Amino acid sequence: MLRSSTTIVAVLALGVTTLGSASASAGAAPRDVASTHKYVLANYRLARESEARTSAGQAAIVRANGKLARECPHVGAGSPQNGESQKMSYEVVGALWSIAYGTVAGPIDAFARAVAPLRWSNPGLTRRAREYAKSLHELAVLPLPDLCKDVREWSASGYRTIPAQTVSFDAHAEAIEPHVVPERLLAPYLRPADRGIVRSTTRLENKLKDTETVTGFDDWDLLLGTLGVNQ
Repeated sequence: MLRSSTTIVAVLALGVTTLGSASASAGAAPRDVASTHKYVLANYRLARESEARTSAGQAAIVRANGKLARECPHVGAGSPQNGESQKMSYEVVGALWSIAYGTVAGPIDAFARAVAPLRWSNPGLTRRAREYAKSLHELAVLPLPDLCKDVREWSASGYRTIPAQTVSFDAHAEAIEPHVVPERLLAPYLRPADRGIVRSTTRLENKLKDTETVTGFDDWDLLLGTLGVNQ
């Protein structure tokens, strides 16, 4: 759950980590070096834009909580603490994903467009880069669930039956797994000049992780409290 309860998930910050000590090998194919350079640049832009939108994402979450407070305050009062309540609380996590990633949908789309034409001689690297961009896009377009409606339905059942749409949403959200490109795949093609870009990206990544640690759990707890869902 801690992996999920975040404002701007840190995976946005860096698609490949700790490449600072690597440099492109003399025998690397020009296309591999060029694609790696473009990927590193695109990744840096994504990290920079994600960090710049952190406050906007947090503000969107505050607005969403205010809407819940107006429309269905404590609608889940008296809910149990069991496996069923965990499913509902996971839907709240997914709602936070929808809001946070939706805030950076534009930069994510730009990243995906930049990655789409890139090719490496290692087909596995090409596939991993595309899959990573695709998973970020899926998170950016994750629909915001109707938490008021779903908790009301759960309450109306005497907290015995989780709504089908909650089960479906949870399964869809949980299946989205952004796997960053492993450093061992890109390291042989990294230009010496790219090391500074990667260091800058790493600094942004660390800042985003700090934000995640401080605000992520609090956001999740805030929405659950507004809904009155026990966890």
